[in-house]
Formats: sequence, C-alpha cells, structure tokens
Amino acid sequence: MAEQLQAKCFRVSGEVQGVGYRFFAQRVADRIGAAGYVKNLRDGSVEVYAIGTAEQLRVLRLELERGPRAAMVSNVNEAEAEVLGRYAGGFSIEHDW
Repeated sequence: MAEQLQAKCFRVSGEVQGVGYRFFAQRVADRIGAAGYVKNLRDGSVEVYAIGTAEQLRVLRLELERGPRAAMVSNVNEAEAEVLGRYAGGFSIEHDW
C-alpha cells in the first residue's frame, strides 16, 4: 500500500533571499521526490509549499533548516496544508512579484 501524501507550508526566515535558497529548495525537493513550489515573499522570507510522504516532508524540513551555504536560516515555521493537485506534478520556483 502506498503511503498517504500530505502537504505542508514552510515559511523560512533569515538571510534567505539573494543567496540561491529557492534553487537549493528545488534541488532538494527534486532529489527526495517532493512536489510543490518555492517563492520569495515581500517581507524577505521564503515560502515552500510541499506535497509528499511524511518522511519526504521530514527530510525537506531538515534541509530547509540547513539551507545553502550562503544562507543564514533563523527560523522555519511549519503548517499543515491542503494537498492541491495543481502542484502535484513537480516542484517549481514561483515568481509572484
């Protein structure tokens, strides 16, 4: 039986914009097989919406806390989210501003 998919929304704060954080998050998600998106927010934080198994989301969170070498992650907030089928096909970098 396949493990149930779930979704989480992570909000990452610290020095996380202009340091390759979105590309890092995309590479990690692709490597572990999670779907969703990453985007910069106007307040300087980064939002990561991810769909995956509990284990995939656990690994993703650990990697988001670490971040790429140039980043300085100060906090990762995590919230349960609805599984949105439109993001289930892969992991993308979103640009909304």
